[in-house]
Amino acid sequence: MASESHLTPENIAQMKDMLIQHVPHARALGLTITDVKPAHAWLTVPYDKKLIGNVETGVIHGGVITAMLDNACGVAVQLALPDRSSIATLDLRIDYMKPATPGEALTGHAHCYKLTKNIAFVRGTAYHTDENDPIATCVGTFMLAANRATPMEYADALINKHEG
Repeated sequence: MASESHLTPENIAQMKDMLIQHVPHARALGLTITDVKPAHAWLTVPYDKKLIGNVETGVIHGGVITAMLDNACGVAVQLALPDRSSIATLDLRIDYMKPATPGEALTGHAHCYKLTKNIAFVRGTAYHTDENDPIATCVGTFMLAANRATPMEYADALINKHEG
């Protein structure tokens, strides 16, 4: 697993920007990395009416929770690795415990608890204010050195081309 020395304040700030800005869907959801430590990541997504899954109740769509947990797990994996590497979600199981409370932001915490040569194992929780009162929990596996991601500059150019 990653050592404390690999997470300098400058490194953390750069990773926070890169790991979310590299994923257009994460940007669209308003995901932010709020805290990190080796093999752990905390992300938030603000409550937004455009993310509602049920207009009668105002409850955030379950897909938003899934996307937040998937991103939190991916960041935790990156923070467990000795060096940055491409990764891909192999499996992500979500257990929904209760609906999110309308009007409240969501927080996700993920912990990469095991690395092998090719696979990372992760656990996560989505909650409002108390991680012991979860909205959802997850377990996942990630392939290491998997998808050869497009460099950010090129990806941004492609996105801008399709938006314009």
